[in-house]
Amino acid sequence: MNKISVVTDSNSGITQKQAADLGVRVLPMPFLIDGETYFEDINLTHEEFYHHLEQDVTISTSQPAPESVMQLWEELLEESDSIVHIPMSSGLSSSCQTANLLAQEYDGRVQVVDNQRISVTQSQAVRDAKELCEKGMTAVEIKNYLEKVKFDSSIYIMLDTLKYLRKGGRITPAAAALGSALRLKPVLQIQGEKLDAFTVARTKKQGVSKMLSAMENDVIKRFGGMENTSNIHFAVAHTKNEEAAAEFAEEIRKKFGVTEVDVAPLSLSVSCHIGPGALAIACSKFINI
Repeated sequence: MNKISVVTDSNSGITQKQAADLGVRVLPMPFLIDGETYFEDINLTHEEFYHHLEQDVTISTSQPAPESVMQLWEELLEESDSIVHIPMSSGLSSSCQTANLLAQEYDGRVQVVDNQRISVTQSQAVRDAKELCEKGMTAVEIKNYLEKVKFDSSIYIMLDTLKYLRKGGRITPAAAALGSALRLKPVLQIQGEKLDAFTVARTKKQGVSKMLSAMENDVIKRFGGMENTSNIHFAVAHTKNEEAAAEFAEEIRKKFGVTEVDVAPLSLSVSCHIGPGALAIACSKFINI
């Protein structure tokens, strides 16, 4: 059996410790903070990141340097026959396009997956890739499968503040001021490659209710119905909002009749643009081959 290594980036939310336990490798995403470069989960913890963010320090995201990507690939190819590389969605970063260009130099031994995932759904794609490896699929077959099911996932995110969308130029200052005055909680969605506006809520409770209803609608129309929830991975993601995330996970268990709901921090590359206090629900289908 061919030996396949699975690689992702820290946009998946998988920590270096978790990666070691899973038997995968994680490329840390770089951040430029007040002119200095940091790497997620290497010399930048979540606590340090939020401290900088809340102090209004200038923070920008980047992608791993091509040299670091190739160095990791070459290290792994010394002991593996091929690599399945799962970066964040091409609609949210150019790192996927860069990886595809770099992979052309490896004669098919590196397969880059663009399955339009980020955060907890990207993390699930990594776990799915490991399972497919164990089922004996080749790197090409794994890439093709993951890209075939790329739309079998859904994410809704409720923001606590409009401040960081305004700061990043994603909404106008006037719209941000109006939304803040009305205490609106925007709900965004990721279905496919883009982060889009979905709805707004007046309160956090209303926002949670709207996200649950939206996910129920997706389950009914896209994921086989409410009677099929045992074949769906559910997850909660958050930005510095652990207590609310745990409560949200319990609501999901009750509503969808499931016992397991993963809870994890949103990746810092997303947190950078939406700020602390956000809450998200996500789902993706189980492997079906």
